Amino acid sequence: MMTNLNQAHLDIAAASHPGLVGKNNEDRYGVSAFMTGAGGKVPALLAVLCDGIGGHRAGEIAAQLGVTTVTEVITASDGLQPLETLENAIQRANHAIFEASLSVQGHRGMGTTCVCAWVIADRLYTSNLGDSRIYLLRGEHILQLTTDHTWLQEAYDAGIISDAHGEEHPNAHVIRRYLGSARDPQPDFRLWFFDGESDAQAIENQGLPLEAGDTLLLCSDGLTDLVSDHEIQRLVKSTPLERTPAALIDLANARGGHDNTTVVLLRVPGERDQPVNRARKGLILRGCVVGLVLISLLALAVYFGLRWQTARFDLQASPTSVVTRVLFTQEPGTPPAAETAPAVIEASPSPVREQGPTLTPWPTHTLQSE
Repeated sequence: MMTNLNQAHLDIAAASHPGLVGKNNEDRYGVSAFMTGAGGKVPALLAVLCDGIGGHRAGEIAAQLGVTTVTEVITASDGLQPLETLENAIQRANHAIFEASLSVQGHRGMGTTCVCAWVIADRLYTSNLGDSRIYLLRGEHILQLTTDHTWLQEAYDAGIISDAHGEEHPNAHVIRRYLGSARDPQPDFRLWFFDGESDAQAIENQGLPLEAGDTLLLCSDGLTDLVSDHEIQRLVKSTPLERTPAALIDLANARGGHDNTTVVLLRVPGERDQPVNRARKGLILRGCVVGLVLISLLALAVYFGLRWQTARFDLQASPTSVVTRVLFTQEPGTPPAAETAPAVIEASPSPVREQGPTLTPWPTHTLQSE
C-alpha cells in the first residue's frame, strides 16, 4: 500500500511476496509522503512494515491494522515531537489490534511485528517491535539499525546459545515484543550506528542526518532468514532501485521461500561523490604537486645562483670589504588535503537483554492452520 507519493522527497521502491510454501501473505506495508512541521512546510516520508502473527488469517488483519493506525496517527501530527508521536502511534495501534482480537474467536492472540522509518527533511527517526528490520546502506557499509525482539536474540545476548546453532532452535522466531499485546508494548527507539554504543547512546542517534545516496531498507524476516547482510548490500549496490526489492525476494525464494517476504527501499537522491568531482579533485591535487615541485626548483636555482654570484664577488673584493650575503628563502605553499568521505563504522551492537511482554503463541513463520 502506498499513498500520497507525489510529494515524496526520497526515491521509493517496494515489493511483497507470499513465499513458496502455500502461506497466506500476512505482511503489510505502507509508504506515505506528506508535509509536516510548523506551518506544514517540511517534507516528510513515513514507511511502515508489519509482519502478522496468528492463525486463521488473523495475522494479516493485525498487520493491516498496524500499518493503517500508525500511518494515520503520524501523518496527522505536526512532526515536532517525532519520538513521542511514534510512541503514541504504536500504543494506539496496539490497542486497536488487541480490541479486534477479542471480537472474533479465531482472532484471539493475533499480533504483528512493526518497523517504522520516518524521514523529516533529512533526519531519520525509527521505532521497531519484533524481528522485522531496518538497514542503512551508506557507501561501502551496511548497518542494521534495529534490534530483533526474539527469544533467539535474548538467548544470544545471555550467552545461552551460539550463533552456529541458533537459527535451528524451535524458539528462534518466537517474538518478545509485538503489536496486539494486552499490555502496552515499549517501542524500541535504539538506533544503532556506531560500534560499542550503549542503549542511551543508540537512542541519542535518533534524528540521524541522512546523506545523498543513502538507502534505507525495511524488510520482514522472510528476507533476513535466507539472505545475508553482505548479499543484501551487494544486490542493492548493483541493481537499479526499482528492481532491487524483486531481486532480493527472488533470492530468498530461490533458497526455499519458506515465509512471506517484503522489502521497502527509500533512497536519498544524489551521489555522495560524483565521478566528475573525484576526477576534478585528482587534477587539482596533481596540479598542486607539480606547482610545489616547480617552486622548489626555482628556489634552488635562485639559491645556487646567488651563491655563485657571491663567490665571484668574494674573489674580487679586497680583504677589508664586508660582504652581506642574501639567502633567498621561500616557504612553498602546501597543496590542499584531498577530501575524504566521512568515516562510517559498521555497527555490531550487543544490546542489553530487555524484558518484554508475554511470548506470542506463534512464531512469524508458522504455517496457516485450516
